[in-house]
Amino acid sequence: MTLTTTTAGTTTAPPSPREHLTSPVTRTVMRVQDKALTAAREYLRDNGFTELLPAVIGPVTDPGGRGSKQVDVDYYGHRYKLMTSAILYKQASLLGFDKMFSIAPNVRLEPPETANTSRHLAEFHQLDVEIAGAKRDDALKVVEELVAAMVDRVVTEMPAELEELGRDKDAFTDLLSGAFGRVTHGAAVADLRGLGHAQSADAEIDWEGEAILSRKSSRPFFITDYPKGSRGFYDREDPAEPGVLRNFDLIAPEGFGELCSGSEREFEYARIVARMRETGENPAKYGWYLQMVREGIPASAGFGIGVQRFVRYLCGLDAVWQASAYPKIPGVVSW
Repeated sequence: MTLTTTTAGTTTAPPSPREHLTSPVTRTVMRVQDKALTAAREYLRDNGFTELLPAVIGPVTDPGGRGSKQVDVDYYGHRYKLMTSAILYKQASLLGFDKMFSIAPNVRLEPPETANTSRHLAEFHQLDVEIAGAKRDDALKVVEELVAAMVDRVVTEMPAELEELGRDKDAFTDLLSGAFGRVTHGAAVADLRGLGHAQSADAEIDWEGEAILSRKSSRPFFITDYPKGSRGFYDREDPAEPGVLRNFDLIAPEGFGELCSGSEREFEYARIVARMRETGENPAKYGWYLQMVREGIPASAGFGIGVQRFVRYLCGLDAVWQASAYPKIPGVVSW
């Protein structure tokens, strides 16, 4: 693959494997990533979480990707999927563990036009967390503490690496000073419309809208209460406020956009089947999952942090592919 640049000089595709892997920037970024994940594992284990190795293929996967396609594989004559998200398996894991996490590979064939957004990969990793018996606010607290632990470790132990990357460690002062902000989806839509951005009230905040809100903030903040229909069947509808989901996104400041998504989960058989049908999913495809739900699974809440997006923010990188040792750009065939 050849290196390409935008008119602003920002790289939009990685160089050759040798050039990328021997780059001082890549090596420094990977050391920062290693430090951040070490801090994450320590925080989670210290708080009673068990790390499980994730499933890579299955008969179904998360149907909730924004316009991305799933990858089929032949599994002994059966049509299986590469995981786009571990959500269904995270819920299953709670049958054996009350608090679990994994660092899971995900493959999503994003639309080729996302190659130039600087924030999409076709192959990425997610730090997935699930907590039995938890509500959304419980998950939000874990996100805040986990993100702060990861950032604090890097800022404290890797100041030279951040300086080498041109990243000002003072950019994280607000993040480390207390709880993150919160805004509802409805308020975010109103804000964007007031700024001249035509954001739909019935859909997820689009990528441009995320960037606009992100650039306005000096610290991470949560967008909560997305409308029903904008997310997958597993995000729990608020029993006290029909049509509103008890979910969230974490948005980084400085224009870096979304870092994390999560929610309370639907866990009751009838509600899940109804939500599947409402979102256009065929319940018959989810045989193993629905059988498990019918027999009973815990109520829970959880989230996933995009590892490469998080590292991009930590390091102040131009593009998310710079936070991957083996980058795969949407629409581009590469190593």
